[in-house]
Amino acid sequence: MKLYMHPASMTSRPIRLLIAENKLDVEEQSVDLFTGEHTQNEYAAINPNKLVPVLEDGDFRLTESSAILKYLADKFDLTSYPMDLQKRARINERMDWFNTQFYREFGYDLNYPQLFTHHKRPTEEVQNATLAWAKERAEGWIEVLDKYLIGPNQQYLCGNEITIADYLGVSLVTLGELTRCKLSAYPNISRWIANMKQLESWNEVNEAFYGLAQQVNDQQFEAIGA
Repeated sequence: MKLYMHPASMTSRPIRLLIAENKLDVEEQSVDLFTGEHTQNEYAAINPNKLVPVLEDGDFRLTESSAILKYLADKFDLTSYPMDLQKRARINERMDWFNTQFYREFGYDLNYPQLFTHHKRPTEEVQNATLAWAKERAEGWIEVLDKYLIGPNQQYLCGNEITIADYLGVSLVTLGELTRCKLSAYPNISRWIANMKQLESWNEVNEAFYGLAQQVNDQQFEAIGA
């Protein structure tokens, strides 16, 4: 089994963390996003989307982070994706929420246009308007995450046990560390992130991510909580 990934990729990080924490027998192959390796014909033959991650299990391939997490959890019978129907539905709901609500505006509209030139809007006026709109929307999603999805009485997204939703969600929320978003005003999110950062593999898996954070340390950003 092989995972095509980039170690700093927001959608590769949750899978790599799940693999590392559970010591799964999955080979990793890095795809260099910064040199455009993912756009070349050789990789496009593996994933026509020209994105990471891709999980390859024999002749079977999956190209979406959420689906890969679920597949690995089922393949290796992990307790982080229980078989109970309602527990599994809650996990699926949280993962869908991150993908269809939170990540769209927090990632692609607020953070990525500031971090990567190919996401930057065509004019300064459009860029500034996009960031202002996205910041307001993202703050709304963060409030929902803090008050309602996590809340004051549980340690993780779906209760007091870690699930694959936590692996996905924390990797997307901590994207904000690159633009120096400050979430100290959101105590439930802060507690949850602290819990996830206590995982044995956190620092090793996120080494490249924090290296990227150092590279943009001198840049000025429009950030939540700044």
